[in-house]
Amino acid sequence: MDAAIELMSRAGCAMCARAETDLTRILADFGLTATVVDVDQRADAGDPLPRAEYGDRVPVVVVNGVEHSYWEVDEPRLRRDLEGLR
Repeated sequence: MDAAIELMSRAGCAMCARAETDLTRILADFGLTATVVDVDQRADAGDPLPRAEYGDRVPVVVVNGVEHSYWEVDEPRLRRDLEGLR
């Protein structure tokens, strides 16, 4: 399966931590892992785009470059969409 999964996140965000746990559990069923992107660290490193785009909605799940869900992982939709990529 070809899928690039990113979780836009930030340090100290309880919702982000919960989303990361949920995402890790779901993706394990598909043999996938997510890349966690701290939007604030990226901005501090000179790339302000993730924070500008997603900073007000973290956590944000991005699948193949397209925003999939925000504030929480939409598990039924994510599972359905990942099944469609098989």
